[in-house]
Amino acid sequence: MIQVFYFASFREMLGQAQESLPAEHSTIQCLLEALANRGEHWRQALLDNHNLQIAVNHDIACRNAVIKAGDEVAFFPPVTGG
Repeated sequence: MIQVFYFASFREMLGQAQESLPAEHSTIQCLLEALANRGEHWRQALLDNHNLQIAVNHDIACRNAVIKAGDEVAFFPPVTGG
């Protein structure tokens, strides 16, 4: 299993803060494609979002990052400072 976390506006848009999923996807991109199949909101928030920020096990990651059982994957919108 992997733990997937949705932060900030993604949590509201997708209607959940976290979930456990089978570790059947080898990369973040594969996971994003599977999540996008859930519907248009999922596709817009995650797969089609070029500003999507991703972390795997608390480290910033890219879409081609490898994931495996026991990993934590987090998706969050870009952070701005002031």
